[in-house]
Amino acid sequence: MNKIDTIIFDLGGVLIDWNPEYVFLNEFNGDRKKMQCFFDNICTSDWNENQDAGYPIAQATEDLVKAFPKHEKHIRLFYGDWERMLGGAINGTVNILDKLIKSKQYKVVALTNWSSETFPIAQARFEFLKWFEGIVISGEEKTRKPFKDIFDIILNRFNITPENSIFIDDNLRNIEAANNLGINGIQFESPKELIKHLKNYNIHL
Repeated sequence: MNKIDTIIFDLGGVLIDWNPEYVFLNEFNGDRKKMQCFFDNICTSDWNENQDAGYPIAQATEDLVKAFPKHEKHIRLFYGDWERMLGGAINGTVNILDKLIKSKQYKVVALTNWSSETFPIAQARFEFLKWFEGIVISGEEKTRKPFKDIFDIILNRFNITPENSIFIDDNLRNIEAANNLGINGIQFESPKELIKHLKNYNIHL
C-alpha cells in the first residue's frame, strides 16, 4: 500500500449537514410524499447540481418558474430560503479533520459540489473551512463531481499523487469516479465508521 500523504474531504454530508427538508417539510405540512414528489419532479437533484456547476441561481429559478408556474412559490423558496437548509457542522467529522491537520502529516484539502453564490454563506458560518490548505468549489470551476475535469483540477492544483491520497465523500458515484483515477476512496457513513476506514490506511487518530 502506498503511503498516504493527502486527505481530500467532501463538505456537504461529510462535514456540513445540508438538507432541503429543513425548509420544505413544513411547507408541505409534514407530508413527506408530497415533498419528495416535488424534489423528484421539479426542484430535482440534477437541477440543483446544475447550479453547483456554475449555472446562475436567478436564471435557474426563472427557468423553472416558467416550466412549472403553478409551483412558483416553492421554486422561489428553494434558493430564497436556502440558508435554512444549512444545518450545523457534523462535529465528529470536524474533530477528525482537526486531528489530521494538527498531526502535520498530511496535506488536507476539500473538493465540494457547491454553488459559488451560496458558498460564502457557509464560509461565514463554519470556521473550520479556513483550516484547509485549499478548497476546490465546483461553482467556481464550472464543472462538478463526478466528472473527471474537477478531479484533475484538484490533483494538479495541489500537486497530489492519486495513489497517495484518500477522498472522503458520502456519494458512492463520486467515490467510484475517484477510484477510476487511482484515488483511494472512502464512502462516508458516520464519523465512527470513518475512523475505522482510516485505520485501514494506517491512519490512527
